Amino acid sequence: MRASLKTLLVQFFRYGIVGGIAFVADYGSLYLLTEFFHLHHLISAAIAFCIGLAVNYAFSTKWVFGESRFRGKWAEFTVFALIGVAGLGLNELIIWFFSDILPLHYMASKLISTAVVFLWNFLARKFIIFPDK
Repeated sequence: MRASLKTLLVQFFRYGIVGGIAFVADYGSLYLLTEFFHLHHLISAAIAFCIGLAVNYAFSTKWVFGESRFRGKWAEFTVFALIGVAGLGLNELIIWFFSDILPLHYMASKLISTAVVFLWNFLARKFIIFPDK
């Protein structure tokens, strides 16, 4: 197996673990904000997504990916966040569609969204921010 493919697989595996941790923060926050604070599920989803994004950033930059193509942490975080904003848009669109158009519970819609956004985030971050040198 070529070294770059092996690196990609290791990063994807680690990103899966990090994504799982971020998912717990995101999914748990979505439930708490909607059920206990009575926020609309799309508002809760946006807030919860940002919580998951912060968790994901903290772990991804330390454990998943190697060196960033950006020299400064501010530039790196800005691009990471922009990719996250695109992910947030996908998240909101998917949850809206499955919860408000189709009769699916918002928590089930979030599971569908998580799978799509997980792949988007990994691929975008890997190839835009953390390409192998």
